[in-house]
Amino acid sequence: ALALGRAASVMSLGDDVSHGLGQNVWLSRLFIAFTVVALAGASVSAAGPIGFIGLMVPHMIRYLIGADYRAVIPYSALLGAVLLLIADILSRFVYFPYQTPVGVVTAMIGTPFFIYLARRRKKGAA
Repeated sequence: ALALGRAASVMSLGDDVSHGLGQNVWLSRLFIAFTVVALAGASVSAAGPIGFIGLMVPHMIRYLIGADYRAVIPYSALLGAVLLLIADILSRFVYFPYQTPVGVVTAMIGTPFFIYLARRRKKGAA
């Protein structure tokens, strides 16, 4: 994913600009899609619903620092780890002395954020 960061940043400029900069658009899109599917599948199979963080964090990072994927990918890894740590700590206190599943806490954090994203995109499209 880190090696494809530059290609993803160029692809975000559009197909014509990417092609004009000498990038093979079809091949880049294929490698990026394969990498995304492999990483998402591996995270969900290893961590279960906690992989929801992998969907949420990159959107948060792009909102904070911009769309350069060379920075988005490492910052996403860092913020994802921090967010999971916070969710794990919170899951221990939601229904004390019992522990709430951490997936529930990540969903409580992520669902309002995704609703915000969906509503914001809708307003921008209209």
